[in-house]
Amino acid sequence: MQVILKPYKLKLKHTFTISRESHDVQPSLIVQLNSGRFTALGEATSNPYYNITVKKMQDDIMVLIPEIISNKNKTPEEFWEIFYPHLKNNMFALCALDLAFNDLYAQKQGKKLYELWGYNTENNPLTDYTIGIDTVDKMVAKMKELPWPIYKIKLGTKEDIKIVTELRKHTNAVFRIDANCGWTVDETIKNAIELKKLRVEFLEQPLKADDWEGHKKVFKTSVLPVIADESCQIEADIEKCQNHFHGVNVKLVKCGGLTPARRMLQKAKNLGMKTMVGCMTESSVGISAIAHLLPLLDYVDMDGALLLSEDIAKGVTITDGVVNYSDKNGVGVTLI
Repeated sequence: MQVILKPYKLKLKHTFTISRESHDVQPSLIVQLNSGRFTALGEATSNPYYNITVKKMQDDIMVLIPEIISNKNKTPEEFWEIFYPHLKNNMFALCALDLAFNDLYAQKQGKKLYELWGYNTENNPLTDYTIGIDTVDKMVAKMKELPWPIYKIKLGTKEDIKIVTELRKHTNAVFRIDANCGWTVDETIKNAIELKKLRVEFLEQPLKADDWEGHKKVFKTSVLPVIADESCQIEADIEKCQNHFHGVNVKLVKCGGLTPARRMLQKAKNLGMKTMVGCMTESSVGISAIAHLLPLLDYVDMDGALLLSEDIAKGVTITDGVVNYSDKNGVGVTLI
């Protein structure tokens, strides 16, 4: 087996702004595993909030290449357990490896990944499309540029209610709000009342990740459901989020890939929580991997490739929120 690491700089269609940062380019690392006639791909993007760079991912994976090759015949679950101790401080790198290995394993079995897992895709949820923080006019223009059934709106400003009020005038689409840790407890409870009137479906991570006392108060008081994101990173966080959030948004890069994400989502479902998977502005490599988890989800945010001015891969396609799988086995993705 051959292990190839390919760094990319993914250019965005528009400057993407959330409550704590803005960027026009998203650095990303593609892990490619070549084995006989099979080529498998995985991806993880850099993220300053989690102190992860593409170089750090490359460096941490490079030293493991001999061991990766020697474990090429393991199952994805066995593979993940072997490499977790090496990469527990760099779950993004572990994610890229795990995605690629799952892709390779399913291809060798001659099945799409969701088929290998025995999932039924008939009732897959629609994906939302994200509108980053901007002037109201530009946010409206972004919605008009791509009419969509569900919009995820990034907030965390002092004009949040005014923004949503204005956006609501231009569409009947479902709204989901993501404040990215930008609100206080009182702001969240107050904003939820107004946002419910504006037909918002739920709030995502309004408070800082470690404000567990605040989360519990919001959980008990908010008139809208609240979904954890920054507060839910690894498997142990699912139990912590119970009775603090109504649901969890599992990010593959934060938890270390598809293998732990499946366990986390099932655990959340067993605890009666809503399940969601989100993306980090990946190309179609990472987005296509998310697609195979859709049968486990109530909500999904997998619009990353749609936000790019130019994709680097071909995989799943998305039309009006509907995700269509490729004909290819495994994750179903190829580099362009």
